[in-house]
Amino acid sequence: MVNSEDLAKYIESIDGISKPWLLAQIRLKKLEENKQFLSPDEYLIQLKDIHQDVMNLGEWWLTVNNEQ
Repeated sequence: MVNSEDLAKYIESIDGISKPWLLAQIRLKKLEENKQFLSPDEYLIQLKDIHQDVMNLGEWWLTVNNEQ
């Protein structure tokens, strides 16, 4: 199983730090790792925040495609 540190190193090695969908992957992994330390409400708040950021990528992607 890959941890958030290994995932971050991999993303950095492929120059993926500018790719927001990969950053969301790190956030999800860190949330998974810290779940036991969070209340159910705090976990859900953070999960919803990550979900919203991923959903916003659709709009971002449309903007990128329209600029080409």
